[in-house]
Amino acid sequence: MKDFTVDSTVKPEVEAFFDEATNTISYIVKDPASDACAIVDSVMDIDYAAGRITYDHADAMIARVQERGLTLEWIIETHVHADHLSAAPYIQQKLGGKIGIGSKITVVQDTFGKVFNEGTEFQRDGSQFDALFEDGDTYQIGGMTAVALYTPGHTPACMVHVIGDAAFVGDTLFMPDGGSARADFPGGDAGQLYDSIQRVLALPDETRLFMCHDYGPNGRDIQWETTVGEEKEHNIHVGQGKTKEEFVKFRTERDAGLAMPKLIIPSLQVNMRAGDMPKDHDGKPTLKVPVNVL
Repeated sequence: MKDFTVDSTVKPEVEAFFDEATNTISYIVKDPASDACAIVDSVMDIDYAAGRITYDHADAMIARVQERGLTLEWIIETHVHADHLSAAPYIQQKLGGKIGIGSKITVVQDTFGKVFNEGTEFQRDGSQFDALFEDGDTYQIGGMTAVALYTPGHTPACMVHVIGDAAFVGDTLFMPDGGSARADFPGGDAGQLYDSIQRVLALPDETRLFMCHDYGPNGRDIQWETTVGEEKEHNIHVGQGKTKEEFVKFRTERDAGLAMPKLIIPSLQVNMRAGDMPKDHDGKPTLKVPVNVL
């Protein structure tokens, strides 16, 4: 993996938006020296039982960007989420900006293109996205330089985005009392996840870490911001120098008992298309339910 440098003197303004239905945190990340911003891990609302899509969560973020007079330059997906649907194309239609994800999206598209029996019309080259990031790639948000770090393990396409003194970790880490994400999805790997977490923990201790999910373990209030130092000291799965062997054993045993996320079937179909709904032969938005595959 590539070496990289970040300017930790740059301190982006970060505003969080919590989606209670999926326990997802989305972010507006603003350049402190300009009106430029990015949105990270947006959410599209779905009533799965009714087959109804709405945009309340995305509309709240759009309204905030407009209220502040910001210019949206990037819509970032840290990975292909299995527990919520992305609102990236809806936000792009309203505000502009480029949709970016890790280049290994092609691996995810190939894997789940087969799971959902997608036809040849489904492109597996990542062309649904505006930018495919390789490890160490940089991009600009106003005057801020963001760095995309390849952090596989939860999925093959996971990336952590480091922007100044802030890092958006997707599902690579949870809050210290939440530990880490599962590694048993197709293409996941507990050993890779451990190595990826170590890469994040190699950032300066004062680096702010922003989670994609929080579930309020033991009844505490929802939280989404911590630091590298706090994770190194207190993370229940990898803190205090836990070894790779210890982590892999624990993670593998724990994952074996976990149920599939409630929204995995619609989420994967939509998110591997950069947030667009799949269509039937008549062009109508339609989701498939593969049986006994996941």
